[in-house]
Amino acid sequence: MERANEAKLVQTEHGKIPEGEGWFILNMSDARWWKNDKFGSVCRFEGETRFPHYGINVRVLEPGQPACHYHAEEEQEDFLILQGECKVILEGREWSLKQWDLVHCSKGTRHVFVGAGKGPSVILMVGSRTEGEILYPIDPGAQKYDACAPNETDSPEESYREVKKREPVKAEWPLRGSR
Repeated sequence: MERANEAKLVQTEHGKIPEGEGWFILNMSDARWWKNDKFGSVCRFEGETRFPHYGINVRVLEPGQPACHYHAEEEQEDFLILQGECKVILEGREWSLKQWDLVHCSKGTRHVFVGAGKGPSVILMVGSRTEGEILYPIDPGAQKYDACAPNETDSPEESYREVKKREPVKAEWPLRGSR
């Protein structure tokens, strides 16, 4: 087996990103974040090269702010609430979540997360990276939080057509253990 190369961390205006493939260590407070007024902030830990097997990111949602549109994917996804409170609309039912709750979504599980409580909720999100099917259905519970596509679709481009793109930003919220 060949030894893995180290990916170079490149400083951008909005934080560090890895360049190319390889191992790296990156503190979230130093990383590039993305922000959208509708869908909150996200740290993806990736540069131009995406992780090939699974995506991992940390989302920060303010109360009432959805993470994305209600959807179902062809592969599993897992979510760990690291801080605060949030809600998940899961298969048409609303659940309240708190710190350290884990949500496992098997193939085809319809879901969306929405910030709740009195402050930001922080969610670790992990999912496989296949190019399988995705569905953005309409759900009354998700509509209550403006967390649905305008019409049912299987196209991410169509689902987010009217949503402003995320902009790169520096880490904005207080990160414990920041360097």
